[in-house]
Amino acid sequence: MYDDDTHQRARIRKAVLLAAVPLAAAGLLAGGWALAGAGPGGGGRPGTDGRGGGAAPAPASAGTPAPAGTAPGASAAPLAGKVVVIDPGHNPGNFQHTSEINKQVDIGTNRKECDTTGTSTRDGYTEAAFTLDVSRRLRAVLERMGATVVTTHDADRPFGPCIDERARIGNQAGGGKGAHAVVSVHADGSAAGNRGHHVILPGLVKAGAADTAPIVEPSRRLGERVQAEFARATGSAPANYLGGGTGLDVRKDLGGLNLSTVPKVFVECGNMRDPEDAASLSDAAWRQKAAQGIANGVSTYLLG
Repeated sequence: MYDDDTHQRARIRKAVLLAAVPLAAAGLLAGGWALAGAGPGGGGRPGTDGRGGGAAPAPASAGTPAPAGTAPGASAAPLAGKVVVIDPGHNPGNFQHTSEINKQVDIGTNRKECDTTGTSTRDGYTEAAFTLDVSRRLRAVLERMGATVVTTHDADRPFGPCIDERARIGNQAGGGKGAHAVVSVHADGSAAGNRGHHVILPGLVKAGAADTAPIVEPSRRLGERVQAEFARATGSAPANYLGGGTGLDVRKDLGGLNLSTVPKVFVECGNMRDPEDAASLSDAAWRQKAAQGIANGVSTYLLG
């Protein structure tokens, strides 16, 4: 649950703000770190974002100086020792491997397709390209804050991974101890007029290989932090078509959540089928804000 001690909350907020990398107007991270790009469609190559992304940042070394403006004595790596798994929804290669991704896998409560192709904007910008781009940006921010980041894929495999494997990657990260937090990045494909973001939380499920009881409460705390910081960073409103305006939605039918043994949420960053949301999702600068907001939410959760 949240810490109600005012001074403790202020200390945590200060640490996050000092560590987070501010978004510059030109879309570059403070200290000269370039944005990480992602290729739309089947390309998925780092630094080749056809929607305006820049080159992927070089990895930080142990000797990298603290970002400008960091207070003396403040940690430049507040997330050191924390393991975060980023799960880019779908895979650009899924479109060429429909038979493989249609195979059924066990999600505890029942069986579902290995994966799907995801949705797209009306002008053809795919969810798979979007999630890969945001995930690369998110990885760069979290690594700058000292976290160890694992991704379920980086368009480095023909298709997938399947939803059960995605869960296992989070469960087995950190040398088998499991990730401290897992975020699956998505965009919705609802009807036009349905706008805004929402964060999907695991419901209480105990069936077959699924037992979410240990992760329901910490996942809710993670989701609440991510939703609040995402809204703050992007200016996006909570979804107007589900969640009752909270920006939160509890589900029991997603294998990626049902099979997780560590705190995990899905972030639906907007609705690709709505023209206004699609314009934001297609904009590289907005995607950087989305990545920063998710990173801030993960950070406040881990530091809390």
